[in-house]
Amino acid sequence: MQPEDILNRVREVATVRQVFGEPYEKGGMLVVPVARIRGGGGGGTGSDLSDGSEKARQGRGGGFGIDSRPLGVYVIRDGSVSWQPAVDVTRIVLQGQVVAIVALLVVRSLVRHWRAH
Repeated sequence: MQPEDILNRVREVATVRQVFGEPYEKGGMLVVPVARIRGGGGGGTGSDLSDGSEKARQGRGGGFGIDSRPLGVYVIRDGSVSWQPAVDVTRIVLQGQVVAIVALLVVRSLVRHWRAH
């Protein structure tokens, strides 16, 4: 795949439709989903024709990735707009575990320090 092909695919995927989903109506209110989109890519090429051969060490490469997370929804009702954030329970639990591990390591360090004195 050529780098130009990768860029063309990125243009197809990275659109505003990825951030703002299709609005839909529910219970007399208009709901517009919103997401955060991040992406990254890379490409490469290469050649080493030191022996004069066409087949000697040629290369190509490329790639692209996209990460999206829901952020929440805009709710439009009776002419007023409100924001309803999405709750990522998995992220909350993982952050709680990290805080607990750090707290245990600090307590262990303090106990060792107190025993030494």
